[in-house]
Amino acid sequence: MSEIRVGLLGLGTIGTGVARILIEQQELMSRRLGKTVRLVAVADRDISHDRGLDLTGVRLCDDANALVTADDVDLVVELIGGYEPARTFVAAALEHGKHVVTANKALVAKHGEELFPLAASKNVAIGFEAAVGGGIPCLKALREGCAANAIESVYGILNGTCNFILTKMENEGADYADVLKEAQELGYAEADPTFDVEGIDTAHKLSILAAMAFGSKIKFDEVFTEGISKITAADIESASELGYRIKLLGIAKPHGENGAVDRVEMRVHPTLVPMHSQIAQVSDSYNAVQVSGDFVEHTLYVGRGAGERPTASAVVADIMDIARVAPDGVQHLAPPMGFVEAERRALQTLPVADIECEYYLRLMVQDEPGVIASVTSILADHRISLEALSQKERHACHAVPIVMLTHETTEGNLQAAISRIISLKAVEEDVLILRKESAVA
Repeated sequence: MSEIRVGLLGLGTIGTGVARILIEQQELMSRRLGKTVRLVAVADRDISHDRGLDLTGVRLCDDANALVTADDVDLVVELIGGYEPARTFVAAALEHGKHVVTANKALVAKHGEELFPLAASKNVAIGFEAAVGGGIPCLKALREGCAANAIESVYGILNGTCNFILTKMENEGADYADVLKEAQELGYAEADPTFDVEGIDTAHKLSILAAMAFGSKIKFDEVFTEGISKITAADIESASELGYRIKLLGIAKPHGENGAVDRVEMRVHPTLVPMHSQIAQVSDSYNAVQVSGDFVEHTLYVGRGAGERPTASAVVADIMDIARVAPDGVQHLAPPMGFVEAERRALQTLPVADIECEYYLRLMVQDEPGVIASVTSILADHRISLEALSQKERHACHAVPIVMLTHETTEGNLQAAISRIISLKAVEEDVLILRKESAVA
C-alpha cells in the first residue's frame, strides 16, 4: 500500500480539525483509498499550545518554509488564511512539486490565476473545496456533478455571520448593532466584522463560483459588493409584510447572444427573496448554494459554511481526491476550475448600470402633501413602474417611511432616478436600495 505524506501549515481551529481527521480517521481513509494518508509535519507560530491531539510521530516546527520544501512531504495543506504569506508558501510548495490543498478563499480569489498554471506546470494538484461553503461540496458539484450543463445562474448564501445576524434580526425584531454585538460575543463575528458584514468574504467566494460556472477567469475586484450594515429591523418587517425575506446573496449570471457567453454578472448585496423559496428557509449560520443548469434545472446545496469540523471535512476530502491519483495520475483529476485551462476565457464583467433587477426602496420623507406624487413622477420619468407602495407610521423625528417595490429596471435607470429623488427638499435621508430576486428556487 502506497503512502501520501501530508504537511500542515497552521494549527488553528481548522488546522486542528484537519489534524484530528487525519489521525483519528486514518483507518477509514485507507479503506476508501487503498493507500495511507499520514500527517508527518505541522508548522505553526505556537507549537507548544495543547490542542487536545496526540501528535506522537508528527514533526512540529515553526518554520513554514522548511515544511513546504521538505523531502518527506508530498502534499501541503495551507490553513494560514489571508493573502500573504499564504501565497508565498503555496507557490513555494508548488515549485517544489508538492500538491496543495487550501481553505483560503481570499488566496484563491486574488491569486488563483497565478497558482493554477504553476500547479499544472509542475504536474501537481491544487484543491480548494473548503474555500467556498465550508463543509458543503458545492464546488465539486459545480465542477463535476453539473459538468454537462450550461450554467444559467448561481445564487449563494455564502457567509454564516451575515445569515446569523439577519435571522436574529427577523426572529427577534432586533436592531443590527445589537445583533452584531451578540454575534461577536458568541464568536460568530470578528472584533472587526467588516470583512463579513460588508460582503467582502462573500465576494471572494462568488468570484470563484462564477469563474467555475462560466469558464471565465476569476475577477474578484470586479464583483459589485454591498453589505448588510444599513439594514434595519423595520426593513426586515416591511419585506416580510410584502412576502419576502432579506438574505445577503452572491449572484452570478451569464450574458450573451445565441448561447455564447461574453459577459458575466457578479454582485453581492442584501436581497429580497420570496418567503416560500427554499433559499429563504436557510437560517442561522448555515450556507446555501443554488446552481441552475439548462438540463439539471435547479440544484441546492445546504450545510455548515464554517467551523472546525465541516471545513476540515472538506479539506480532507480534497486530500483524499488527490491521494487517489497521486503520484502519477493528476491529469485524471477534473481541472481545478472545471474547464481545460486553454478554454478558460477572460470574459467581461457586466457593468453595474446594465444589471436588470427589481428593487425595494425605503425613503424617509417629510409628512406633507405631494411628496409621494413627486417621487413617483420621477420614477415614471425614468420608465420605472411600481409593484407596491406603502406608507409607514411616522417616526419620532416626524419623518415618514415610504416603502416601494419596483418592477424590473436597469440599475442605471434606478440610480438616475434616485439622484433626483434625494435632491427633493422633502426627502430627509438617503434612500435605501435593496434588490429583489424572484427566480431563486
